[in-house]
Amino acid sequence: MTVPPDQVLAALRWRYATKQFDASREIPADVWDALEESLVLTPSSFGLQPWKFLVVQDPTIRAELMAESWNQTQVTHASHFVVLTARTDLSAADIDAWIARMSEVQGQGAAATAPLKGMIEGFAETMSREARHAWNVRQVYIALGQLMTAAALLGIDSCPMEGLSASGYDRILRLEKTGYATVVACALGYRSATDKYAEIAKARFERAKVIQHV
Repeated sequence: MTVPPDQVLAALRWRYATKQFDASREIPADVWDALEESLVLTPSSFGLQPWKFLVVQDPTIRAELMAESWNQTQVTHASHFVVLTARTDLSAADIDAWIARMSEVQGQGAAATAPLKGMIEGFAETMSREARHAWNVRQVYIALGQLMTAAALLGIDSCPMEGLSASGYDRILRLEKTGYATVVACALGYRSATDKYAEIAKARFERAKVIQHV
């Protein structure tokens, strides 16, 4: 399956970090289902998927989260709000769970998966717990990028949000002691007709400054 290059670029040029959402418009169920599946399909190193994505729809919880997000209205006005969390560690149990799932899906026995399991365990053992968490966090940003790109291709506006108190989110969402911690959030929906930022030209360095052919 291919998508014409001009359509991909048009979608990416159309998207921007939406500051004001139209609170009266909701993403259709089938479109949202596709966006959730785009998160499921996100690639990750070794395929470990060290994350959990919380789709927060409860108005009360979203209001509490807004207070921990510099009072940015995207939290409450967007059709959907996703909090992307990362595993706080990469334990033997995490690795075993992934190997078991891969074996189930691909029909591989223990002998076939043993080399990969050993490689991942060896990799994890070279890092401290803090380093493993930092590595997991970097994986989460792959998911954020995939979500926003999929949204743009589907005509859905988005706004990635790092302007938040991660500890405040963890408290409100009761993530403490779950093995997951807030990394970043993303509001998704439809831009408001009054959002002036929709008409501002996208400012990027010229290609020659950021791309070098070696």
